[in-house]
Amino acid sequence: MNETKRQKQVSRLLQEEISDIFKRLGLNILEGGMITITSVQLTPDLLEARVYLSIFNIPDKSRILELVREKKHEIKKQLAARVRNQLRRIPEPEYFLDETLDYVFKMEALFKKIRQDEGHEPDGSSPS
Repeated sequence: MNETKRQKQVSRLLQEEISDIFKRLGLNILEGGMITITSVQLTPDLLEARVYLSIFNIPDKSRILELVREKKHEIKKQLAARVRNQLRRIPEPEYFLDETLDYVFKMEALFKKIRQDEGHEPDGSSPS
């Protein structure tokens, strides 16, 4: 399903504002790891927002996601104060893990392993 121009505009606005709120609340850096808002997807009626978080260098991602969900009302309150002049109703944010970065690291590890396996062929030849 294609997003409308308005959905894209509001998504970008929410992503920027929620990222700034995370910085102000100290949620962008936890336990030596980093949390970023990778994308925000809105329903066509602009009442629900799926906020995707990328969590880097933190082993227990589900615990961090729960911490963010616990602060959901505080984040929404600050968001409402920031965008009240641009939106009639504030979308209800729901937070999800964006595992794209994990997928990229797994793929890189697989490609590295394939290159190593090819480099250690029995005849001693190495790929060019």
